[in-house]
Amino acid sequence: MGEILTDKVALITGAASGIGLATARALIGQGARVVMVDRDRAALDRLAGELGPAAIPQLTDLLDAESCAAMIPEALAKAGRIDILHCNAGTYIGGDLVETDGATIDRMLNLNVNAVMKNVHAVIPHMVERGSGDIIVTCSVAGHSAIPWEPVYSGSKWAITCFVQTMRRQLNRKGIRVGQVSPGPVISALLADWPEENLQKAKDSGSLIEPDEVADAVIYMLTRPRNVTIRDMIVLPTNFDI
Repeated sequence: MGEILTDKVALITGAASGIGLATARALIGQGARVVMVDRDRAALDRLAGELGPAAIPQLTDLLDAESCAAMIPEALAKAGRIDILHCNAGTYIGGDLVETDGATIDRMLNLNVNAVMKNVHAVIPHMVERGSGDIIVTCSVAGHSAIPWEPVYSGSKWAITCFVQTMRRQLNRKGIRVGQVSPGPVISALLADWPEENLQKAKDSGSLIEPDEVADAVIYMLTRPRNVTIRDMIVLPTNFDI
């Protein structure tokens, strides 16, 4: 029998848009409560009103060290426990490496890699004490293939693939499942930085997927029986040529 998500408590970062919002909606639809973490206060307030009491808004800036460190304690104070941590927040840099700068690289690595590691580190004691939990990280197909037009982004996602798979081995005997979902190009604000030629080519060929389709994969991962771990689910548009 698969996992039932009714009354589970999930925490999702980057929950005010894109994959995070789609997953929050899907989990609430399955009967879960969701701590929706984002830095966009206005969006969180609007979504809390729209989604009802199962949506618990939490304003956190993952790029601020103090705010990031406070995320898990604040969520536990609001929701009482965390059954599911979905580290989803991220940013994107496309183009040749020489076209960016050090500050932008730091921001990407801090959000895509460092914040994920810190969030997982912070939630582990709580989940270990309870003897159960699920940790899912939004990775990317770029964490499996060296994408020439996005070396910094691809590098950050390769790092996450390594981190997730090592943590899966550390935690699998403690009742905690760890896995990642690795989408191809998703229709979201992150694609705003794609080289226009590549973005238009993807649009014209139907090589993009919707956030809801990634959320479906996350729900599938979470609802497997406890003796089953989906270590990585790669979700691609059928026409994506990579």
